[in-house]
Amino acid sequence: MRHAAHKAAKVSNERFSVAKALFTSSRGSHTAKAVRMVQLANGEGAVVGLEPAVAKKLNEVAPMSRRAMREAARAAGRRSAFVTSASLAALVGTAATAMAVSQQNASEMTFADNATTTTQMKRISDDAASRSESRSSLDSLASTSNNGDWQLGETNSSMDTNLLSKSIADNPNVAVLMDQDAGQLPSDFNPNHDTGDTGNDYPYGQCTWWAYTRRAQLGLPVGSHFGDARSWGDSARALGYWVDNTARHVGDIVVFAPGQLNADSFYGHVAIVEEVHADGSIKISESNVKGLGVISDRTFTAQEASQLTYIHY
Repeated sequence: MRHAAHKAAKVSNERFSVAKALFTSSRGSHTAKAVRMVQLANGEGAVVGLEPAVAKKLNEVAPMSRRAMREAARAAGRRSAFVTSASLAALVGTAATAMAVSQQNASEMTFADNATTTTQMKRISDDAASRSESRSSLDSLASTSNNGDWQLGETNSSMDTNLLSKSIADNPNVAVLMDQDAGQLPSDFNPNHDTGDTGNDYPYGQCTWWAYTRRAQLGLPVGSHFGDARSWGDSARALGYWVDNTARHVGDIVVFAPGQLNADSFYGHVAIVEEVHADGSIKISESNVKGLGVISDRTFTAQEASQLTYIHY
């Protein structure tokens, strides 16, 4: 009985020692005895009555020894140095690859340029001229005359100088008419006079309305405020238009005095010359003779035409 009691006390003492070691270990002790007791609890030794789950928990919470901490720090440093070295090596390799590719492209471009610009000169035959052979004097070449027939002078009969406009008119249509009337224009005539054109302000359908409309169709100027038909000649002359008693071109404005050739006895009449015949007769277009806004035409003999007034440009 004494022997059995002694045994029981021994087991209790061992459990107490383990518990003490664990308690001491959990408070930060790093003694060899405490570490050994943790190792025993982790299965590296046998402790009577210690459950495996308790041993695992003790292994998780037991602090490391100073030596173990130093070893862990050295291992972490070695891993960091290895990662840094690998990253640096990869960066250097990438840069080297880029430089190699760039040099290769530059080399290929240089070769392509040399291939396209290289030329070879070869003597074709023994009869070809060389710098050492005699050449003809340049004086003999300078005496060569031009025997062609394409000179740009007055002797060129194929050029019609009449087609070249000599007019200074800004309006191209007026310039053409002035070229046709060369030698007949008044000496002081200014083709770029004030036209008085600000739009068609004449009553619709009247003879004045049609005269403005037709002139605009032909690209010729006309005043917007010439007044009644009877006053158109004086109004145009005041602005610088060429006004006389001769029908010259299609588009001339013909002015009828009041009562002249059946014109209105008070307002007079205006129309547009549409044809000028060789015998001096003319054909005109007009409005409001057969009704307001109705466009009609009439023909007058040379004698009748010579009695009328004409506004040219």
